[in-house]
Amino acid sequence: MIHRPRRLRRTEAIRALVREHHVRLDHLVQPIFVVERAEDAGPIASMPGIERHTIDGAVEECRTLAALGIRAVLLFGIPAHKDAQASSNVKEDGVVQRAIRAIKAAVPELAVMADLCNCEYTDHGHCGLLDERGEVDNDATVALLANVAVTYARAGADVVAPSDMMDGRVAAIRDALDDVGFEQVAIMAYSAKYGSAFYGPFREAAASAPRFGDRRSYQMDPPNVREALREIALDIEEGADIVMVKPGLPYLDVVRAARETFDLPIAVYNVSGEYAMLQAAFAAGWLERDRTIDEVLASFVRAGADIVITYFAKEVARRHAG
Repeated sequence: MIHRPRRLRRTEAIRALVREHHVRLDHLVQPIFVVERAEDAGPIASMPGIERHTIDGAVEECRTLAALGIRAVLLFGIPAHKDAQASSNVKEDGVVQRAIRAIKAAVPELAVMADLCNCEYTDHGHCGLLDERGEVDNDATVALLANVAVTYARAGADVVAPSDMMDGRVAAIRDALDDVGFEQVAIMAYSAKYGSAFYGPFREAAASAPRFGDRRSYQMDPPNVREALREIALDIEEGADIVMVKPGLPYLDVVRAARETFDLPIAVYNVSGEYAMLQAAFAAGWLERDRTIDEVLASFVRAGADIVITYFAKEVARRHAG
């Protein structure tokens, strides 16, 4: 007998009937950069189509996203003041805290996630506080992150997302939130965040490049996958509700390994460098835009991701809206 699998590929209607994986708008998260100073707002050169927003601008962007069917955003703040102690990060009236309040007041149905780190707030650009040797102090940084998480929760965040890769931070954040009555606020941990070369455009967008050294002493070594599974397991043990793999495209094997090992929701971050290189290829006419974006997003879902954080979310939603 001749087997003819092509029968089920003959038309788009038939292909759709037997399609194994679907990218749903419900599962896409749009990152948003929010600035404290109006003069810092505007387009990001290395990320065509993405802007830094004032708080009012972020609210309008969220209204648009919600109308298009996007259900969640991930906020990153760019403060007016940076110092060695990341003091702007823990203020009740900080840029992210005010943005959360404004967005939840205007678009209450939108899930607001707040990235929880210090790199945008320190004058040295590292994700943590430094000790007297100039090295990142893990435990002092964890204590600060726990305090910041509480301010985000008070502002109305649905999810806090620690992205610093400090040891023990999920447990500390969970305890801090629970101690003041925010048991309902979820934690999406950047559990397997690699020391990747794909973050360059983000560092331009957030003005967060380290002034010295790099982040490889706390972010993960790119060749490792068993270590990623250990990090994820530790975050789950400490109370994470969602775990993340970042970046996305170079780490699909890590997403698959995590999916086969853990039952929690898994997020993947389609990061700025992945976005920028595709935009460059589109601009040069080397790749077909819509099909390429759909194929990339499908790869994340096929690998096992439940949540896809992507700068393409708004574009995909707009196309689906017709």
